[in-house]
Amino acid sequence: MSPTEIRTLVDRYIDAYNRMDVRDMLANVHPQVEFRNISAGVVSASTNGVAELRSLAQQSLSLFSERHQKIESFEIQGPVAVAAIAFRAVVAADLPNGLKKGQVLTLSGRSEFEFQDGAILRITDIS
Repeated sequence: MSPTEIRTLVDRYIDAYNRMDVRDMLANVHPQVEFRNISAGVVSASTNGVAELRSLAQQSLSLFSERHQKIESFEIQGPVAVAAIAFRAVVAADLPNGLKKGQVLTLSGRSEFEFQDGAILRITDIS
């Protein structure tokens, strides 16, 4: 894949994420997609395959009344595309971790993407 194709694929995925459109998010991923979320050095979520990612993505829709990822920088490092991400969301309901409904959550991190057959094969979100 060319750098332009890679960036376009990542942009489509993040745009669908921001619109909370799970169907469009999954249109950009490989059938054997692997996802990991790493927070403070600990894997807090992981999936294997489209069905598991769909399930996690649908569950997460109820967490936030709005959410937005903004790519602050983007570079391709060999087989991996790395996007520095600014994340902002509004909590939809009180959560067990202490976050309260209406609270604004902001995080900085990075997302790493790997590709196969013109689709996103691996996504690793690190914050």
